[in-house]
Amino acid sequence: MKKDEILPLQQGDVLLEPVASFPEGLKRVEPGARGHVLAEGEATGHAHTLEATGGCEVLEDAAHQLWLWAKRHVVLRHEEHGHVAVRPGRYRVGTVRTVDPFQETIRSVRD
Repeated sequence: MKKDEILPLQQGDVLLEPVASFPEGLKRVEPGARGHVLAEGEATGHAHTLEATGGCEVLEDAAHQLWLWAKRHVVLRHEEHGHVAVRPGRYRVGTVRTVDPFQETIRSVRD
């Protein structure tokens, strides 16, 4: 690993994958009452939220894929997971998937 290399980050089912640049045509997502919510739990109502709304922008493409631009260190919080420190950079917001080669299935992990 290089000193300044930004690695993927995971918190529960949310995965932040570093990207060199953003695709064209992204639109800014305004923070809600709880700040920037990257994902919400289906059963509990808990959410993966960004603490520093002034230090980041959440963007969305036409397919509703989220992208994160952390302009400074921000914190990703969740009620059931440890907080994750996010380094400045650009990220694609994804979800963790599991593969079962015996069943030949791929499914998203859910909180």
